[in-house]
Amino acid sequence: MKFHSDPITLERLKVDRSVPPSSRFVGGEVAARKLLKQFVRQKLRGYAKGRNDPSLQQTSMLSPYLHFGQISPIEIALAARGSAAFLEELIIRRELAINFCHFTPNYDRYESLPMWARKTLKQHQRDNRPVTYSLAQLASAKTHDPYWNAAQKEMTQTGYMHNYMRMYWGKKIIEWSRSPQRAYETAIHLNNKYFLDGRDPNAWTNVGWLFGLHDRPWGPARKVCGLVRYMNAAGLERKFEMDAYVKWANSL
Repeated sequence: MKFHSDPITLERLKVDRSVPPSSRFVGGEVAARKLLKQFVRQKLRGYAKGRNDPSLQQTSMLSPYLHFGQISPIEIALAARGSAAFLEELIIRRELAINFCHFTPNYDRYESLPMWARKTLKQHQRDNRPVTYSLAQLASAKTHDPYWNAAQKEMTQTGYMHNYMRMYWGKKIIEWSRSPQRAYETAIHLNNKYFLDGRDPNAWTNVGWLFGLHDRPWGPARKVCGLVRYMNAAGLERKFEMDAYVKWANSL
């Protein structure tokens, strides 16, 4: 996210300079309100149906501004009060995430996951994994999966990722890691390093959801994931125009 700041002050900050400024977002209250108006005017109608389609880009993209306190959730809720689906995410899901982090001392640890999820993942920890990737390979989007690579490129170039692709992105990390604990550490690392809205209660809870937090067991059990919800490329292709999303991400 770009800010108009004193370059000397910025130079003194101890930040990871391997992460470039976002090519998509400009920081600040003015930019946040402009984005909110565009969302309400152009994307709010049909949000409930279109929000999951990566090729439509019908999400609000306001989470970075919420994370940095550059816009109030109350202001957003009042502007978008005509959409029950959006308000459910903005108010109920956000509050659920905040409560989880507030009342869970180890909210940022693998041990915070539900017992049933840790149990099933442990039972399948030794399952054969046809392919595994290192952290460096994942960070640089060098996998065999073009949809996952597109999502990772969106993350590293813009500091954001479409909400539905975040779910697919994380589920594949579980599948491609040598252990669920390693997968959790990898997801947290990439989440906190590249996402503008990383290190936020929503972000911690979103990563936890990948591993079963605020979810239920899904049977029958699968290899590696066990009873934790599974996602695959065929599901993306069946529901969405994924070629359009890949083409857009590769143009970033």
